[in-house]
Amino acid sequence: MTRWLLTACLFLIALSASAEVFTYVDAQGNRVFTDQPRSGNAKSVPLATSNRMPANPTAAAPIRTASKSEELPLFHYDMLRVLVPEPDATIRSSAGELIVSITSEPGLQPGHRYRLLLDGQPTGDPGVSPVFPLSNVDRGSHNLSAEILDAEGRTVERTANQPFHMLRISLAQKRQVKPCVTEDYGVRPECPLKDKPAETKNPFLRFF
Repeated sequence: MTRWLLTACLFLIALSASAEVFTYVDAQGNRVFTDQPRSGNAKSVPLATSNRMPANPTAAAPIRTASKSEELPLFHYDMLRVLVPEPDATIRSSAGELIVSITSEPGLQPGHRYRLLLDGQPTGDPGVSPVFPLSNVDRGSHNLSAEILDAEGRTVERTANQPFHMLRISLAQKRQVKPCVTEDYGVRPECPLKDKPAETKNPFLRFF
């Protein structure tokens, strides 16, 4: 009996992949398995679904490469601020000029750049220098802020708006601050001859 079951199992394994299996009892009373249908008492043998695994386990689930690389997290600076001018500083300049200096901790990382904004608008192209000279800034109150950009142009850090006040000296104010000397009248545009004060005469020459 055991031999018969072993033969049947081996036969079923050999045929289950591609053929239908039939069984019958021959004239000698032996149970026979075959893939050829026979008339008479042959019956079809139901086969279980194959559970064979591929030789390479990784072949069952092909590896899918990412469509695009993951973006690296932004670098974090401990500190970024506008160093000069100080908050609410008053700048006096007839040409509206000032020098802005910013600082960060740690220092600027490779590929990163500073950018200065005046009233929310960039004052120029980003760069590695923390010093920004400005000129012809309008009279009145303004806001400064600084940014650090990475190599892809993303904003890494940004300061809050810092106010300052530009006081552009008028010609009349300039005369009061620095009046013209005698040699300047008729030479400098702000010192016309009609505004030259009368010269004091030598008292010893009043009789001449």
